[in-house]
Amino acid sequence: MVAFSTLSGLSAFSLLFSLIQHVHGVSLEVSTEGGNSSSPLLYGFMFEDINYSNDGGIYGQLLQNNGLQGSSPNLTAWASVGDATISVDAENPLTSAIPHSLKLDVPEGTTGQVGFTNEGYWGIPVDGSTFQNYFWIKGDFSNSVTIRLVGTNSGTEYASTSVEVSSNADEFTYVTTSFPTTKAPDGDVLYELTVDGELIAGKSLNFGLLQLFPETYKSRYNGLKPQLANALESVKGSFLRFPGGNNLEGDTEETRWKWNETIGPVEDRPGHQGTWTYYNTDGLGLMEYFYWCEDLNLTPVLGVWAGFSLESGGNTPFTGDALQPYIDDVLNELEFVLGDSSTTYGSLRATYGHEEPFNVNLVEIGNEDNLGGGCESYAERFTAFYDAIHAAYPDLTLIASTDNASCLPSTIPEGAWVDFHDYNTADGLVSEFNLFDNKDRSVPYFIGEYSRWEIDWPSMKNSVAEAVYMIGLERNSDVVKMAAYAPLLQLVNSTQWTPDLIPFTQNPTDMVIETVSYYVQQMFSVNRGDTIKEVTSDSAFGPVYWVASSAGNKYYVKLANYGSETQDVTVSIPGLSSGKLTVLADNDPEASNTDTQTLVTPSEKDVTGENGSFSFTLPAWSVAVLAAN
Repeated sequence: MVAFSTLSGLSAFSLLFSLIQHVHGVSLEVSTEGGNSSSPLLYGFMFEDINYSNDGGIYGQLLQNNGLQGSSPNLTAWASVGDATISVDAENPLTSAIPHSLKLDVPEGTTGQVGFTNEGYWGIPVDGSTFQNYFWIKGDFSNSVTIRLVGTNSGTEYASTSVEVSSNADEFTYVTTSFPTTKAPDGDVLYELTVDGELIAGKSLNFGLLQLFPETYKSRYNGLKPQLANALESVKGSFLRFPGGNNLEGDTEETRWKWNETIGPVEDRPGHQGTWTYYNTDGLGLMEYFYWCEDLNLTPVLGVWAGFSLESGGNTPFTGDALQPYIDDVLNELEFVLGDSSTTYGSLRATYGHEEPFNVNLVEIGNEDNLGGGCESYAERFTAFYDAIHAAYPDLTLIASTDNASCLPSTIPEGAWVDFHDYNTADGLVSEFNLFDNKDRSVPYFIGEYSRWEIDWPSMKNSVAEAVYMIGLERNSDVVKMAAYAPLLQLVNSTQWTPDLIPFTQNPTDMVIETVSYYVQQMFSVNRGDTIKEVTSDSAFGPVYWVASSAGNKYYVKLANYGSETQDVTVSIPGLSSGKLTVLADNDPEASNTDTQTLVTPSEKDVTGENGSFSFTLPAWSVAVLAAN
């Protein structure tokens, strides 16, 4: 017992706090011999259009409802300017895929500027780069069109340009222009297009598929928004699974993600009703996903539709002979992706600008077919798709969309993987730390989606729980080949699922929120070895968890403290003397980074190992990485 009678109240509290907080210690000895190979693809991304993560998110096009698509198009995000009216016009379709245009009617006797504005996706972020603007126009008009980016309430002008147009009433004319911008302090900005009303008084003009892009990531045409792509680049992930997810399945067979309707010129892409309440333009389509992989050096994981929609929508699941058209469709998709330019679909890909086949080795058959009534038929459906794909492309690794044995064939084909999704509580994730310790090594796992769920923002405690789970995955990364936090992106203004790895807003301009979970993913992905090393300790796992790996002469030790007490740690790695310690911590387990606060960021410091021994303290609720050499 400790006597406090001779201490002041503050000193007594400090001593008590110190005793409580430092009673535990962990010693780890990392072997420099042997070890198990670790998957080079372990950490990566899962993406689908949810939370406006595609349209309004990473896809660079900034105008909302720009093609007036969907079964009941309306004027969402559009407003008229001056003495004119706008309407959705079905009598003047741009193309068969874009069957509506925006009609501008100008009354007789009109003077002054007339036109329309678009408010973007809860704002238009103007980042100071050179913007590209594309649109189609129909009607008798030969004069200038004025385009501005202007503050909604302030009236501040962030860009203004004039482009000469010569169009006629018989067909649409394509117009392109670019212009410099001044960075706006927030996203409270409108896109405005106007003409001199006196020139078209008593007439009308039609506009089709207006597009507005900032400078995109790596300046790719029809490309990605750089702020979000840069955030992904900083994680240094290894793969991208696309296009989902529920959005691959669709609510019905008709509204599934159809690969062949997402390729070619954007004016030939009809889009589809997404599964997360809003219409998807599919401006970011199949080829753009592969360009995304090429630009960020990611291995593609292509999801293909497997005859089942959400909750058995649209008379699915299809079985027997009814599956064959969809199997043929997947084979056509794979020929488009993998075929050389002498094949029918490989030639089509080449005409769209990619002469060589894309680099694809991983294909997942369906999505979460263990849910919503898909389990009973999945063994048959998986086998039918597997046999057809494997016969045509024997070198592809094919992935089943579930690991539930009751949904799978009695014998899983040699070389096939299974996908396991794990949305859980914090304690639930920690309890599954050793979930894969005794799994059959002959059947590799893809952890296609996981995270703490049913909270608004990733907090410190929940992110530590994810780190514990990830340490368990990395310890077993001979059989766990890939793992992805999900969902990936979230427009804060319109959200269908929380939490998400990288929330963002347009206001302030392109505010990218690096959540606590984001930093955990970044720390683990950046600091990766190729061999998992044996670690001996005088302590059992919990509340401190660890894993060690090496790549050449570099060693990485990852630790998580899932508890409210600090922990003194000693890590011994023979022959090493220096390193860097990165720590992510907060004493408040509920601390989080949001659109209004940033409370938790990693800290780094150089550390020295005496005779290969590194000593440091893990704060309460913390994640740490020691990178030593």
